[in-house]
Amino acid sequence: MFRIVSLFRGTLLFVFTLFGAFSVMAQQMKWNQRYQTYIDQYRDLAIEQMLKNKIPASITLAQGILESGAGNSDLVKKGNNHFGIKCHGWMGRTVHHDDDAQKECFRAYNNAQESYDDHSQFLRKNKRYAPLFNLSITDYKGWARGLKACGYATNPNYAPQLINLIELYKLYRYDTAKSYDKFMAQNNGHREDGFLHPIHIYNKNYFLQARKGDTYESIGKEIGISGKKIAKYNERDYRSPLLENEMVWLKKKQKKADEAYKNRPHRVKAGESMYSIAQYYGIRLKNLYKMNKLSPDYQLRIGDELRLR
Repeated sequence: MFRIVSLFRGTLLFVFTLFGAFSVMAQQMKWNQRYQTYIDQYRDLAIEQMLKNKIPASITLAQGILESGAGNSDLVKKGNNHFGIKCHGWMGRTVHHDDDAQKECFRAYNNAQESYDDHSQFLRKNKRYAPLFNLSITDYKGWARGLKACGYATNPNYAPQLINLIELYKLYRYDTAKSYDKFMAQNNGHREDGFLHPIHIYNKNYFLQARKGDTYESIGKEIGISGKKIAKYNERDYRSPLLENEMVWLKKKQKKADEAYKNRPHRVKAGESMYSIAQYYGIRLKNLYKMNKLSPDYQLRIGDELRLR
């Protein structure tokens, strides 16, 4: 009788354990608008890191969602840390947060871009993650399991959680992107914007497009950069109004346009100004004048051709 009861209890325990596992998986598979909003905002940065550092964009995004609570964790709010990276000899700014132990030291950044850059360097320069870079860029399951095996996280369900996120939100689509622009073209420009601004990459810089009612201050608060600094990057007064869909650069603009425009001058169209052209290509205004040997009082004419590099 004891053996039968023990077997019965063992069977019940197995059933309840199995049911619990399925319940957890079901919760993980539930679509979340907050997660989609995070993906819409940061997928460009993840694609850029993939192209530069050979880390699947799907893995970077899924890790960002898990480690940062889709951008809502205390580590993000206090230090723009999207990947839960601890100090480990870090010489920059730090924040303290309760994790495996109390008041642990974590890296802090000025903005999300720095966090994404450092995450890539953390994986590339740490020898224990070296085996991951032998995997295919499209092998997100191998990367997810490898990250857990290499000790990135202590959560035993870390790999399944990453894989579930990637498959639910189809993040694997980004792993075949040659560039963000090409990805958008392949998907007919479709995106489901949330409340945050998607951040785009162009000419070795980052930009977003202003929405109705945006100010440099409001954009600065959203992305963690001083509004006055953003205005300076865009060569504008801090109090200047922003037009809907206006490009807003998030780092100092380049001295020249992208290399693709080496032998392709810009032909001036109606309504354009030297400033609007400089903004469009992500070039500093003074450098656009200098390249074309023009004085600031030059009056543009329709049909003028301007060098961009």
